[in-house]
Amino acid sequence: MIQESEYKNRREAFAKSLKKGSVSVLFSAEYQTRSHDTHYPYRQNSNFYYLCGFTEDRAALVFVKEKKDTKIYLFVYKKEKQEELWNGKRLGKERAKELFDLDDVFDESELTAKLKSFLDTKIKRLYYDFKLDYSKVKLLKRYAKEVECFQNAATIIERMRLIKSDAEIALIKKALHITKTAHHRAMKKVKELEYEYELQAEFEYMFKKQGAQSDAYTSIIASGNNANTLHYIQNSDKIAPDRLILIDAGCEYNYYASDITRTISSSAKFTKAQREIYTLVLDVEKAIIAMVAPNVLRSALQKKAEQLLCQGLVDLGILKGEVQKLLKKEAHKKYFPHGIGHWMGIDVHDQCPYKDTKGKEIPLQKGMVLTIEPGIYIDEHDKTVAKKYRGIGIRIEDDILVTENGYENLSKAIVKEIKDIESLASS
Repeated sequence: MIQESEYKNRREAFAKSLKKGSVSVLFSAEYQTRSHDTHYPYRQNSNFYYLCGFTEDRAALVFVKEKKDTKIYLFVYKKEKQEELWNGKRLGKERAKELFDLDDVFDESELTAKLKSFLDTKIKRLYYDFKLDYSKVKLLKRYAKEVECFQNAATIIERMRLIKSDAEIALIKKALHITKTAHHRAMKKVKELEYEYELQAEFEYMFKKQGAQSDAYTSIIASGNNANTLHYIQNSDKIAPDRLILIDAGCEYNYYASDITRTISSSAKFTKAQREIYTLVLDVEKAIIAMVAPNVLRSALQKKAEQLLCQGLVDLGILKGEVQKLLKKEAHKKYFPHGIGHWMGIDVHDQCPYKDTKGKEIPLQKGMVLTIEPGIYIDEHDKTVAKKYRGIGIRIEDDILVTENGYENLSKAIVKEIKDIESLASS
């Protein structure tokens, strides 16, 4: 768990980034309608959660920075017996004052009046998340007539989120431990299941059974040619024998994500052609992971991955020609169309910048967490490729922590060697 002292340090760091004579307002997430009067399960806004760890809706976090000091206030929805009867207990103002190290806590009903007093003529800047819905922006600007400058609070927080603390890394490791058991269970049970959704159910069962709040994203259970649709989430097809199944699935534990892809065989044995493509992707993944270290650029990882995959595709006869010419023509992107990886943390695609404020690429630094996920995707209708390779889609993905001198593969315990996958499937 992340302690209140860490949240306090984050709030203080955020406050230091604000200009004097400013107000910053962050809102909690709202319930999202599923249909009519039903809602999706609630999840807090990631930036709001990062600064305070408060998980209820109808809340706001307000920073008022004057010349000498900064006051930080939390607004929470009041405790109300009838509302709690239907929707569950609320923390309430008094309990929030005990738990959070803030200057004060108010009822959410006081927010409008307080904003009016905060946004007086001394305040020249207003920070808020530019992705706010219009109704909240309208509320803020109603009392910001003297404000000279509007700035995006989200960009400050998302830069902070780039470097993970020890507590954050521990939560990611816990999420990955749960995800490991789910992937290994899927490998063991694959031969006895008929449909993609049955495999998906195994993941959801293992996630919930071990205390994960949910999956970190909708699982991809893509058998056969479905693996060549990168964001395939229907998970409805019958699994044919001797086909590969690309499984991209990870849980979220206490708001921290895992993101893992493994590719397994429906019959527990890889064919020769499947082995050839799989070995190419695995070798490239290992090579790119080995490059991870402080001061390395993600673009360098991308470039090297494309070079290695292109060379491998030429070696297998899938691409024809000189590697450098093929790279220049981007011929390889037909089979590897996506990036080598992304930041990961509170969000599976963590909302952190890839470039600094001057537009320069941010190099890897100790404490960053990113995915490495090369893949090869060959559509079953691609007659330019030998028939034995058609319909094969393979991606292998791990979650990597940048350390002081290199990297730590946080997901190394999730097997990915062909012999280990086949062994689990046969056990």
